[in-house]
Amino acid sequence: MSGTFAELRDLGEKAVRMGRLKEAESFFDQALTWAQEHGEPWQVDLGTCNRAAMRIWLGRGENELSRLREILLRNANPQNCQLAAYNISRYYELAKNYKKSLFYARIALERAETLERRDWMASSQNQIGNILLAESFVDEACQRYDKALTLMPEDHGVWRAGILDNLGYCRILQHRYSEGYQLLSESLRILRRQGSERYLVPPLLDLAFAHIETGRYGRAQRLAAKALRIADQTAQKDASKNALYLLGEAANLSGDTEAAQDHFVRLQREFFPDASYLPSFLMTVDIRKMINLHA
Repeated sequence: MSGTFAELRDLGEKAVRMGRLKEAESFFDQALTWAQEHGEPWQVDLGTCNRAAMRIWLGRGENELSRLREILLRNANPQNCQLAAYNISRYYELAKNYKKSLFYARIALERAETLERRDWMASSQNQIGNILLAESFVDEACQRYDKALTLMPEDHGVWRAGILDNLGYCRILQHRYSEGYQLLSESLRILRRQGSERYLVPPLLDLAFAHIETGRYGRAQRLAAKALRIADQTAQKDASKNALYLLGEAANLSGDTEAAQDHFVRLQREFFPDASYLPSFLMTVDIRKMINLHA
């Protein structure tokens, strides 16, 4: 292993910004090993938080919870406590335990405010917005995203793009289409400049949804197809599922029932293998009222 703790963390953070999460996990794992062998306790805790964040993001975070709770309960370093609380909130959000996720997100926000870290305050506000949106509290989520956007520094491109995407999706749900299109398009522009292909998937899906809402079914299919390709390549299963929903709906509304059936059959086979009735059912309902792309 070469590099110091700070150097390895920098490499990990760069990989995160580029969407290379497995590579980031490797760098953070090396940083943690360095801290355990040469560092101070706060470095071990920081390394633990960094590695846990990647494992949670990659769907392997269950074993990290006890370590993160220990860091939070020790309360030895306010920065590490904030990171631990935020990561626990992310775990519970992905597990769809929104009550616990909100509890820890509020702790993360409180610590970020104490530290006066605008970027961490922004991330915590965004996280609270995500939880509210997942439970369909759209107006309340918008308020959090607005705060997050105000707080997030301009040079934090990838994270700012995520907030723009979240707020843009909410505006589409509120039928404020012009504003929603503007926010989602700005999110995509930032991510394309950054070269972060993995992170293109959410705004592509949200724009596809916006196009369905406004009757632009061909555009919706093109964007959803691109999102599906990237999601499949980067193992984003929930995103692949949502892309198939949108592709089927856009095709169905445009009158291409054969293509719609194909998308819904793939959706059923890959995600709902015991629900053989699903393709026929989806052909007869308004899917837009059934799915929340951010839940």
